[in-house]
Amino acid sequence: QVQLVESGGGLVQAGGSLRLACAASGRPFSSYAMGWFRQAPGKEREFVATVTWSGGTTVHADSVKGRFTISRDNAKNTVYLQMNSLEPEDTAVYYCAAGRLLTRRPGEYAYWGQGTQVTVSS
Repeated sequence: QVQLVESGGGLVQAGGSLRLACAASGRPFSSYAMGWFRQAPGKEREFVATVTWSGGTTVHADSVKGRFTISRDNAKNTVYLQMNSLEPEDTAVYYCAAGRLLTRRPGEYAYWGQGTQVTVSS
């Protein structure tokens, strides 16, 4: 089992920045690829970014490319999502997830956090 706890969400004006963090406990954190997803009201869960166990490879959704950056610190068992130039369309609950594969598919991730709300005002 892997337990994931997100933090860092909040209310920010358009153009602002937030840094989300996801702290992991349980099985060795460095064994897993980590992903960030988001879900807005009335919409399906959407892929945001993912990173390999080593941090050497990252993939970002086109909608956030150039604005968001995923990274991880295996010594701290934490994965981050730096979000810059935020837009109202980024408003959602953001979830981190752990899985064996570097993938955009949420069904491939075995463990999920409880989510953190990000609200971007115009």
